[in-house]
Amino acid sequence: MMQAKMLMPIALPRRLRAQQQGVALFVVIVFVMLSMLLALWGSRTSMFNELVVGNDADYQRAFEAAQTLLQDAELDIRGENADGTPCTGTNCRDRVSGAPKIPLEGQDVTPLLAMLNTKTTQCSYGLCAKRAGRQDFWNYTDSTSPAPTDLKTGEVKLKEMTKATIGARYGDFTGATAGENGKANPILADRSADDAGGWYWIEILRYDESSKNDGLIVRSNANANNLLRLNLTPNVVYRITALAYGRKPGTMAVLQQTYARQMRKD
Repeated sequence: MMQAKMLMPIALPRRLRAQQQGVALFVVIVFVMLSMLLALWGSRTSMFNELVVGNDADYQRAFEAAQTLLQDAELDIRGENADGTPCTGTNCRDRVSGAPKIPLEGQDVTPLLAMLNTKTTQCSYGLCAKRAGRQDFWNYTDSTSPAPTDLKTGEVKLKEMTKATIGARYGDFTGATAGENGKANPILADRSADDAGGWYWIEILRYDESSKNDGLIVRSNANANNLLRLNLTPNVVYRITALAYGRKPGTMAVLQQTYARQMRKD
């Protein structure tokens, strides 16, 4: 019969055993460091995405506030309350001390523009003469570099335009409040500082009836049926600029529109 032989464990040389010590620990440390780097990259990516989404949401809120300010300025021009009824309250322009009135007759335009042209900003309580020079006045600030040198009359820094007696806030002349009609936008109600909340300015622009023959209102050689009949009294149109600051520093939304007030026929 064959006898089974027992295999004796082979003893490794002492030098080889010494070379194997710490290898597993080194591998574990490498994997831990890689895991930490992956976790850090994931957290930074998440924070960046949140920042982008937050900035976009803040701008959208400011954009919506600027849109609402445009509508409020239209009501101001028409002399109406927030619900469209004729303004008869204490907030109406004809009852606010020092506020110029929206011109209702042709004879009212010349003295109004003459008064506005005496102002440094050419604006008073949200009504302005036609702006000369650079039209994007909201981009002229203390940080503008290089500072403009060929300034025209009325060209001032934005901080000079955002004053209580220069610009107009939401509801100043319509009685509108930020929480009514679903307009629960905190920007509209913010009056904590001149560079917070929203403002609007209304430029009074003379409208020349003769421009209809230059293709601005009707195409050349078109018949009378193609006329865009503007029932303007007086012959002025209004350019509205609405500006809203976001809740975050650096966020700003600016909208402009031209508005022709159509007089309702009896």
